[in-house]
Amino acid sequence: MSSKITIIGAGSVGATIAYKLSYEDFASEIVMIDINKEKVEGEVMDIEQGTCFRSPISIIAGDYEDAKGSDIVIITSGIARKPGQTRIELAQTNVNIIKSITPEIVKAAPDAKYIIVSNPVDVLTYVFTKISGLPENQIIGSGTLLDTARLRYGLSRHFNVAQKNIHAYVYGEHGDSSFVPWSGANIASMPIDDYYKAMKDLGADLTELDKPAMEEYVHKSGGQVIAKKGATFYAVAVSVVELCNLVLAASDSVATVSSMMHGEYGVDDVCLSVLSLVGPNGVQGKVPMHLTDEEVERLQASANKLKEVIAQLDI
Repeated sequence: MSSKITIIGAGSVGATIAYKLSYEDFASEIVMIDINKEKVEGEVMDIEQGTCFRSPISIIAGDYEDAKGSDIVIITSGIARKPGQTRIELAQTNVNIIKSITPEIVKAAPDAKYIIVSNPVDVLTYVFTKISGLPENQIIGSGTLLDTARLRYGLSRHFNVAQKNIHAYVYGEHGDSSFVPWSGANIASMPIDDYYKAMKDLGADLTELDKPAMEEYVHKSGGQVIAKKGATFYAVAVSVVELCNLVLAASDSVATVSSMMHGEYGVDDVCLSVLSLVGPNGVQGKVPMHLTDEEVERLQASANKLKEVIAQLDI
């Protein structure tokens, strides 16, 4: 299947997504759009000069009208998070950028599935949903897909088990109020505590999982990367390309992405991440994983934190 994918924003995240997509069989056309014309032209040249090792692909530095016919539009534009800065502090500046982009890109590609990556992603997904005029199923925030990947990596290291055997998720805001619903986390179909006990019985050299410390790792690791190298872009690019793969697949998959809530778990009129059905028709709905009362309270608290920010914004 050949697909056309447009990426708005040629910064580190957008360029890395384009590079990763350039080696995926499902992408046959990539359009990169950025206000910095020379930067985007340079990124395209650098990427396309390495495409001789794959089947032919079109990669261009374009404008909004070049997005016509896109299957997916990925929005990465925005001011990058600085060391010590929270995602929420970025809110109004990046909301203004989204507001300027939205009418132009929606006019060019009204039928595309939109993946919002810019931070704060939940706030920007909400704003895009409110102002774009598009059906909600076409709008997907990358949400806690990256957080979930970080969680699975951390659990994999702790238990010395392949990440593909781990099913655990991060819910809520892509940020400090996110949390892990441990009641639904498992390894090889076993609750995590049961898996630990079973492995100890088999003689494995393991320590019991410190769940608050693991959540802290998920919360802080992105900031640590930013402090050490200035930005995060490899892991988020892989997560977004996987999300593209889910949207272009023949059947639905389950993933933690951000989309509008309509009363699920008592949460309404805000975008955040819970398990959702994602596929060729976009976001098809929420997967009702059972949460404990405490987990529902944590989800509602995360939603309220986002609502407090949204209430202060000029949308």
